[in-house]
Amino acid sequence: MLNEDFYLHDDVLFLAEKLIGKTLFTNIGGKLTAGIIVETEAYKAPEDKASHAYNLIRTKRNESMYRKGGTAYVYLCYGIHTMFNIVTNKEEMPHAILIRAIEPTLGIEVMLERRKKMNLTPSLTMGPGALTQALGITLKQDKVPLFGPEIWIEKEKKIIPSDAIDKSKRIGIDYAEEYKEMLWRFTLKNSPYIRKEKRVKE
Repeated sequence: MLNEDFYLHDDVLFLAEKLIGKTLFTNIGGKLTAGIIVETEAYKAPEDKASHAYNLIRTKRNESMYRKGGTAYVYLCYGIHTMFNIVTNKEEMPHAILIRAIEPTLGIEVMLERRKKMNLTPSLTMGPGALTQALGITLKQDKVPLFGPEIWIEKEKKIIPSDAIDKSKRIGIDYAEEYKEMLWRFTLKNSPYIRKEKRVKE
């Protein structure tokens, strides 16, 4: 399991890339599920205009971002999709990493049931709303520590080299002015769980 020191690192871009290849676990409702992280996006407040904490804006929704690294930040997008983020850096420095896709490795039958699907296809956990549904993550997991028993991340079984990771623009942040151009999205090359039509290579 990743320890607190990992999450307290002050470079959210470094961490967003390092999370690629690591395994995200949930044990929610007594059901164990897991998948390899293959897509992340970094959000670097206070300067990042795409961040919920741009200019250190503080609201009831984003309060989790101001907690110490190693905390879950979970919110609803458009009132529909649950989005799971990992808070990083020290307390009161609101950095976060959105987990956008995983490759399922454990509890696949549970994921299929939660997603109301018959067969395993990349759509099971492709996209942030799909993966949270598959893993059982809801708003109840907002502010949960990422050291178990509900959610935790384990180290990769083999190191993912930097040249196996693509860097590209983040998705759905056209409002973020110059920050929409930042290559702060990280994806595992050739993963079938990445929406290829949206991949913009460096």
